[in-house]
Amino acid sequence: MDKNRPLILITNDDGYAAKGLRKLVTLMRTLGDVVLISTDEVMSAKSHSCTIRDRLYVRLVQQEEGFTEYRCNGTPVDCVKLAYQKLCERQPDLVVSGINHGMNAATTVVYSGTIGAVIEACMNGLTAIGYSLFSLDPDADFDHIDTAILEITKKVLSEGLPKGVCLNVNFPKRCEEPMRGIKVCRQAACRWVELFKDKFDENGEQFYDLEGTFESDDVLPDTDLWALQHNYASLVPTCFDWTAHAQIEPMNSFEQINIRP
Repeated sequence: MDKNRPLILITNDDGYAAKGLRKLVTLMRTLGDVVLISTDEVMSAKSHSCTIRDRLYVRLVQQEEGFTEYRCNGTPVDCVKLAYQKLCERQPDLVVSGINHGMNAATTVVYSGTIGAVIEACMNGLTAIGYSLFSLDPDADFDHIDTAILEITKKVLSEGLPKGVCLNVNFPKRCEEPMRGIKVCRQAACRWVELFKDKFDENGEQFYDLEGTFESDDVLPDTDLWALQHNYASLVPTCFDWTAHAQIEPMNSFEQINIRP
């Protein structure tokens, strides 16, 4: 690895063969040296889960000038932890996760393994970006977002991000019109309406299959969903502090509760 070039760590939650991951590797290799550690299997909806009871294995897949690839049997968060602690010869200048097949906008971000990896990096003082495309097609077209990803990444590499802040970037799928630009916005307050369906396996034993529909009732012009629906890339500054800071003072009355026997 060239110490004069940025070191970029890449991971994802769609598995090592995902088209979006391979596109991201191609783009990042134009900007710096790359260490890739991907999951053996699809790890969608793993959020911030990590492995504590099973054995974690890492396999070196490929190594050449400026590029090293590993695969891991763990989660995206495991990949980040292992990479910066054990596999990278120096601290990465940037951690990039994606390009996810499917959006990570609104409350979907809570479930996302892609963004779980980004949050893990951010929690440990690493600069991090998550990239996602609003398409679940495994053969989706990513070519229309090349320039946006490169320019956003270059800006972050040169200017950094505030402490404790990472980026969640989503792109609309390709359409007849070019993307209109980038919107810095907030996460929409939408939700999944879930339904467990009763099913039976080949032995007659009942199991449950989770299905759901996405309710998008917060689509104001300052939200990521509005941006995507209007052919903009959405860029949401994201942090791992879940404190409702505005409620600390109004809830001070709880301190008056007598808890002594």
